[in-house]
Amino acid sequence: MEKDEIHLRRLPAAAPWGPHADSEFHGVDFLPEDLSEAPEETGMRMNKKYSCLPAEEKGIHIINIRAIEDIGYDQHESTLLNSLSKNPDADCKYGLYFRDGKRKVDYILVYHYKKSSAGRTLARRPQQNDASVRSSRQDQPLPGKGVQLEMGDSEPHMDYHEDDKRFRREEYEGNLVEAGLELERDEDTKIHGIGFVKIHAPWNVLCREAEFLKLKMPTKKMYQINQTHGLLKKINSVIQKITEPIQPKVAEHKPQTVKRLSYPFSREKQHLFDLSDKDSFFDSKTRSTIVYEILKRTTCTKAKYSMGITSLLANGVYSAAYPLHDGDYEGENVEPNDRKLLCEEWASYGVFYKYQPIDLVRKYFGEKIGLYFAWLGVYTQMLIPASIVGIIVFLYGCATVDENIPSMEMCDQRNNITMCPLCDKTCSYWKMSSACATARASHLFDNPATVFFSVFMALWAATFMEHWKRKQMRLNYRWDLTGFEEEEEAVKDHPRAEYEAKVLEKSLRKEHKHKETDKEKLTWKDRFPAYLTNFVGIIFMVGLTFAIVFGVIIYRISTAAALAISSTPSGRSSVRVTVTATAVIINLVVIIILDEVYGCIARWLTQIEVPKTDKNFEERLIFKAFLLKFVNAYTPIFYVAFFKGRFVGRPGDYVYIFHSFRMEECAPGGCLMELCIQLSIIMLGKQLIQNNLFEIGIPKMKKFIRYLKLKRRRSLDHEEHMKKKQRYEVDYNLEPFAGLTPEYMEMIIQFGFVTLFVASFPLAPLFALLNNIIEIRLDAKKFVTELRRPVAVRAKDIGIWYNILRGIGKLAVIINAFVISFTSDFIPRLVYLYMYSENGTMHGFVNHTLSSFNVSDFQAGTAPNDPLDLGYEVQICRYKDYREPPWSENKYDISKDFWAVLAARLAFVIVFQNLVMFMSEFVDWIIPDIPKDISQQIHKEKVLMVEVFMREEQGKLQMLETWKDKDKRKGENCNNHSPRLSRSRSGSLSSCHSYPLDV
Repeated sequence: MEKDEIHLRRLPAAAPWGPHADSEFHGVDFLPEDLSEAPEETGMRMNKKYSCLPAEEKGIHIINIRAIEDIGYDQHESTLLNSLSKNPDADCKYGLYFRDGKRKVDYILVYHYKKSSAGRTLARRPQQNDASVRSSRQDQPLPGKGVQLEMGDSEPHMDYHEDDKRFRREEYEGNLVEAGLELERDEDTKIHGIGFVKIHAPWNVLCREAEFLKLKMPTKKMYQINQTHGLLKKINSVIQKITEPIQPKVAEHKPQTVKRLSYPFSREKQHLFDLSDKDSFFDSKTRSTIVYEILKRTTCTKAKYSMGITSLLANGVYSAAYPLHDGDYEGENVEPNDRKLLCEEWASYGVFYKYQPIDLVRKYFGEKIGLYFAWLGVYTQMLIPASIVGIIVFLYGCATVDENIPSMEMCDQRNNITMCPLCDKTCSYWKMSSACATARASHLFDNPATVFFSVFMALWAATFMEHWKRKQMRLNYRWDLTGFEEEEEAVKDHPRAEYEAKVLEKSLRKEHKHKETDKEKLTWKDRFPAYLTNFVGIIFMVGLTFAIVFGVIIYRISTAAALAISSTPSGRSSVRVTVTATAVIINLVVIIILDEVYGCIARWLTQIEVPKTDKNFEERLIFKAFLLKFVNAYTPIFYVAFFKGRFVGRPGDYVYIFHSFRMEECAPGGCLMELCIQLSIIMLGKQLIQNNLFEIGIPKMKKFIRYLKLKRRRSLDHEEHMKKKQRYEVDYNLEPFAGLTPEYMEMIIQFGFVTLFVASFPLAPLFALLNNIIEIRLDAKKFVTELRRPVAVRAKDIGIWYNILRGIGKLAVIINAFVISFTSDFIPRLVYLYMYSENGTMHGFVNHTLSSFNVSDFQAGTAPNDPLDLGYEVQICRYKDYREPPWSENKYDISKDFWAVLAARLAFVIVFQNLVMFMSEFVDWIIPDIPKDISQQIHKEKVLMVEVFMREEQGKLQMLETWKDKDKRKGENCNNHSPRLSRSRSGSLSSCHSYPLDV
């Protein structure tokens, strides 16, 4: 057939494209001779733009579009299409459906292509003489709004790299069609150089994959949920009335009294399920999940190794793949949809006081994201009692600060306690009363109530974990995930594309060496270089963190020495606060920068390991990222809590760094105040800058940049940009979903701030609560408005994060015990009160903790340059330590008081740790993991399911008996006929006895 020959044909109303379209050519009047034997192929060779016309235009004759394209009139296609349909975009709801307006778009593949100067797509021309059905399918253009141009010598050729990508796309899309999916392409978009492939899963494919994935679907059987009775029912009704104003106004959040029985979908048992509305039986979340599983399973072999959708995206064959949002969430005349409802009742700061519509979140985003927001909601609720107790502890410190005898003694100028210099030469002697403000502030956080608060927070952490386990079980029951283990194992064992590529390379190397190999797999020997790189890399990163902290220590020491030279008394009194605050800000900036760096390094280290499955990859990535970020965030805090002031030495025998910088000392009131400043600035800074400012500012900045680009384009092509964008074009401009690891990570680090050093900062739960109230709505707004819709992933728990939380909870008990014992003055006060106090009070405690030093024992060159700075000559100065006085036989040796306090500190650590651990385990044991009513409902579901199947079997048996009785009666009727009649109808008689009994 000559390509310029014009043929008349009648197009179908909405010609579907796929192997399951049985009636796609009912309206065809004429077919070319060379294609008459393959109508399905012919349908695919129709022009993409005109293959799906509105139903009312099905009787119109159209000239062969291929001939028009070759002649060169394809620039008038939009005019011709507009003459056939008033608004074709409205028929398909602006990209939510195929051009026929009937088939829903379940998934989108996006690719880049190059256009010639005339604005036409360069694509490979279909091979008419291709013998293979499969290859002919791959070479045919997809239906939709694309324009084909035959490549000739006069047209510019595409490079081989682009050709290779296009050939891979053609094969992959052909394989998708063979898998049962229906595709439609659209290259006539407002985004130049971007093509979209719309994917639709027909009913039979959905049923097949739902059975394969063992998706639990609601059956026709409904049962009553057990309700509380008596006093509990009254209490629940009162609670519901009180909490009604803070409940979201969504149908899914209302308490249910009945529930549909769910069962894994089976095509053989479709009669069990409610299929009255097939369009809504599989919701959009489930449909996109099914299509994604097919995309992962389908491969492209036009490469060195088999490539699934993940590898195709990584190699640039496709630039993006995502399901569509349900519609717009704002604007005039927006149809009601779940996205709009989520934006109004969840992703808005105006509803911060309301509960989250978790069931609607799960319905729209899937179980994994639903569990994250459910966990975040439970964590935020549990912070309310912790915040209240923390405020009470802080107010207790404020109320008793004027009654604290040690701080009163430090502030009393009549004591005239002269302290030894803080640095060599430039620093002079100073009065202890100058540190009065620091001592009074330390009491706000270092008082007996902090010990109680540490015990309370340890029990709080255990209660929180148990409460979450119970909440998780309730969600598993509501979301039909109670029997998910088997399905999870099946999904988890699917190997990643990168792993299969490495295995293939290994097998090819062995084949090259003429070795017979069985099924290959990666062993520890294959991964040894990656393991070694991981070990060295992690050690290097941890060492880098320690080096940076050490550099900040040098900064603190040098800055303190420089500020001490100041001649103003006010400057000298604020040296510690100034140095601490500036050093913490430096630490904060370094932590924020290294957090981003460590996240990228952790991903790279995990990739070179080549884990077998996605689950293994995620767990290893989480472990590495958490280890590096934990060290990065908490190393400066650990230094202040446990190392600062421990290795200082004494006057006349100080410990020096690089023989010039003297180690830092704690303030006379202890290092707890500095620990509080360090913890509060890092915690609040990370939450404000990294968690909130970055999450708000960066998306807004990217959105503004995209707006400027679109505004520039509108000025160049005003008519095209006046059209309303398709749904898949709008979603393409959104940010891709990067996973839940960053969201979990910031909350886990915050959980560490709340629990690990809570003895030094009782207000940490309050600031965490305020942050989380904003964080929930911020994350919700980001998921609904800023991100592409993620693929729904089934999950029954939060995975490895639960184990990390439990580990932090256990570690918090140990760290708080050491903070109370060694960082605060709680134990020294108890020892003094019960062993050394003459009148049973704290009078004389400050003098007891200070040792004396004779200034004549200074090393040469370390004495103050101005010894008369205080106006008198100093003979004896004091320093904080338990040492013998200079008039003792063993002067400056460690005294017996030091060993008594150390023994008391170690004893407290042992008692506190074991007591709190025992109480936590008791809480864990006394609270059951599964609520009693949920376990009863699960048992009831199993019984009802057995009854359904028993009833079905009984129905089959009754039907079989009925058929047998009918067969027996027909046989008797045949025997009652006359012999002549029976002889003439012997065939009928035999047929009576062979009646089919299939049920």
